[in-house]
Amino acid sequence: MENKQLHSITYLLVIIGAINWGLMGLFDVNLVNMLLGSFPTLERLVYILVGVSAVVDMAMLHKWYCKVCGDKKGI
Repeated sequence: MENKQLHSITYLLVIIGAINWGLMGLFDVNLVNMLLGSFPTLERLVYILVGVSAVVDMAMLHKWYCKVCGDKKGI
């Protein structure tokens, strides 16, 4: 998988995680649980993918794609 595709997927999952945490903090609403609560294995998989995506995107790919921090190699 190309870095740009990996970045797009991981970025989307990080956004989903951020929205879910924001809803939890503001309204005590767990959107992932609301949508996937009847499928606990799938719900857990989403949490795992969001966590791994945050590490991959923010720690490994961030400097590659960030216009402020990186040197624009991947763009």
